[in-house]
Amino acid sequence: MISLTRQEFENLVDEGIAAIPRRFLDKLDNVAVTVEDSPSEGQKRKAKLGKNYTLFGLYEGVPQTGRWNYNLVLPDKITIFRHPIEEAAGSAEEIKNIVRDTVWHEIAHHFGMNEQRVRRAETRRSKSSS
Repeated sequence: MISLTRQEFENLVDEGIAAIPRRFLDKLDNVAVTVEDSPSEGQKRKAKLGKNYTLFGLYEGVPQTGRWNYNLVLPDKITIFRHPIEEAAGSAEEIKNIVRDTVWHEIAHHFGMNEQRVRRAETRRSKSSS
């Protein structure tokens, strides 16, 4: 297993955020991106995670498409989970790619895309970058 320092991993998350096109970054609203070592049992339940599945990231909040009378609320939260990503990756470059893709995936949820839509968009994105 490849293991990065927490700072190195957080830097990759920052790079992943910076890789999001500006037109989307400018529209992020009331969202915090954090890093945790592993998901809690509550987060696994919230994600409806199956027994043999792992969680790289989690969006918690109200997607922009579901907001009305939205004020005086805590920020939405995107959490990127360090240990599951490190365990799944075979190299530092693969960690970087998984982090970038996970950040993109969770930000897509912030904009209101459900899991099925995000997966379709990811498939199109990976085909266009090949």
